Amino acid sequence: DVQLVESGGGLVQAGGSLRLSCAVSGFTYDDYAISWFRQAPGKEREAVSCISNTDGRTSSADSVKGRFTISSDNAKNMVYLEMNSLKFEDTAVYYCAAVWGPCPRYSTPEHFHYWGQGAQVSVSP
Repeated sequence: DVQLVESGGGLVQAGGSLRLSCAVSGFTYDDYAISWFRQAPGKEREAVSCISNTDGRTSSADSVKGRFTISSDNAKNMVYLEMNSLKFEDTAVYYCAAVWGPCPRYSTPEHFHYWGQGAQVSVSP
């Protein structure tokens, strides 16, 4: 079975940095993509960044470009989200999710088949 396990959330002051990790297991084929989503209280779940496992192509939401970086270490089956210059509005539960094939052109939660349990990221003003 495919499993995704997030780690690395926490509390940080505005302007600080955090790195989230997603441990990926159970895929029998290499053609999949991993995306980070986030959901703030009272808001819809939104896509943050996506990386395709086969060619390493990435995409990110405009709100995090230049601040967040998604990367992967295929040898360790890990995907990371490096978050810099954090803002109060980045506060949310962050989820990693997986889909067969490359990153969808429009990453919505409905496209993704597998989800982690979530990691809380809290940014103090």
